[in-house]
Amino acid sequence: MKKGFTLIELLIVIALLGALAVGLLAALDPFEQLKKGTDTGVRNTVSELHGAVVRYYSIKNSMPWTTSTVSTDVSTGFGAINLQGIIDAGELKNDFTTLAGKQLSEINLLGTDQSVTVCFSPKSKSFRSDPNTKYNSDGTEITDPAVLQSQCAAQVNSNTFSCYWCVK
Repeated sequence: MKKGFTLIELLIVIALLGALAVGLLAALDPFEQLKKGTDTGVRNTVSELHGAVVRYYSIKNSMPWTTSTVSTDVSTGFGAINLQGIIDAGELKNDFTTLAGKQLSEINLLGTDQSVTVCFSPKSKSFRSDPNTKYNSDGTEITDPAVLQSQCAAQVNSNTFSCYWCVK
């Protein structure tokens, strides 16, 4: 008598494994995973940029912008003029703008002569539900629980999500 599996038994096992794989793929929501990965990259860039500005301030005793207040996305005015100053001071890598790429247009930098806030609006549900996603686009914290609920928590699945994840 031969020992082993028949072709039918092998096909049944393969079909069951395929069904499990399809179910797992549907449960993981691959588009949400892509958004989560993108948000993780933007969050890391936000944190790196914030740290670089703080380090620049500790070395130069001034913020890297020339006016008393700045509020812009990093790819425009601030980025074009001042990122190079931070890079020249050695607080960011020489190829930071190349590595960050289009992420810079998703990052808002808000600052005065003594403070800096760096924010982004998350795309993934997990980042939208993060307790640190509680700021307006101008970097001010939403402290009213009712407003926080209606503006942030209730809109996690919405295309009009208007809360920001910030580092101060």
